[in-house]
Amino acid sequence: MKTSDFNYDLPDELIAQTPLEQRDTSRLMVINREKQSISHRTFSDITTLLKPGDGLVINDSRVLPARLIGRKRYTNGKVECLLLKQIGLNLWEALVKPAKRVKTGTEVTFGHNLLRGVVREEKPEGLRTIEFITERPLMEVLDELGEMPLPPYIHTKLEDRERYQTVYSKDNGSAAAPTAGLHFTETLLNKITDMGVHIIPVTLHVGLGTFRPVQVEEVEDHKMHEEFFRISPKNAALMNKIKAEGGRIVAVGTTSCRSLESAAPDDGGPMEGVNQWTRLFITPGYTFKFVDVMITNFHLPESTLLMLVSAFASKELVMKAYQTAVEEAYRFFSFGDAMWIE
Repeated sequence: MKTSDFNYDLPDELIAQTPLEQRDTSRLMVINREKQSISHRTFSDITTLLKPGDGLVINDSRVLPARLIGRKRYTNGKVECLLLKQIGLNLWEALVKPAKRVKTGTEVTFGHNLLRGVVREEKPEGLRTIEFITERPLMEVLDELGEMPLPPYIHTKLEDRERYQTVYSKDNGSAAAPTAGLHFTETLLNKITDMGVHIIPVTLHVGLGTFRPVQVEEVEDHKMHEEFFRISPKNAALMNKIKAEGGRIVAVGTTSCRSLESAAPDDGGPMEGVNQWTRLFITPGYTFKFVDVMITNFHLPESTLLMLVSAFASKELVMKAYQTAVEEAYRFFSFGDAMWIE
């Protein structure tokens, strides 16, 4: 497969720059794989699509204010760091710019010396291992100095940080939001629970594996970066019970989907609790083992996320849906509209 097979034309004005005032008023495209049909709803209509006994699987990871702007000690050159994953006490893997000028031993200061970072290791693709030095807890300092790591296609300042968090976010660790979950409100979640739908949290900390662009011509040559995910034994047992009783597993977002598919046994046996890393790269031809329905946003051209959705619903149907979304002026990407694929 060619990466270019997953390209499509998108007018810039359809890239959502700000979230809607009310989360669940976004549009919802409904795709039925069996009927090959496309219809249009509002996100709050999800209560008419879910059924009692279903399991709605959400990613409860919380976005860190992971973008830090600092200055190199001695030269005062500007350095941007995007924290990706913690690999030790105050030791993080980060994506840095300009990477060519940030070598092993480079010291960077942030917030007038409130925080210092020392590069301990150089890695490919602009990645560095950085040890942070601070007299206060690092998370406390990050909350004060760090910026929300909004995607580069968003050019409008985000007035409220919490709008780039899901209402159920809990576990700090993501460098980007699991955006399919941004449409849910507390009221909507309560309605879903009252219907007899099980809301089941898992955790996948979003990192380079999710948002790194595909930069190779052949899809098969792309190497996924690993991301940490966790599914509790209790929630694994609940999902096994739902499946056994004929309920559907509804994955909210590609991150929840990758977590479930990474944990599901190849032999079709019951899922067990896991606490591990995944490099799973889902492309057309993949056989889904656990997920029955997916809720997802509209993704960037030639992205691993668009490839995953194309694997779930067929590339032909997904590209038709994207063309329809452009024609119907849907809002795209992180703050955009959503689709339900059943």
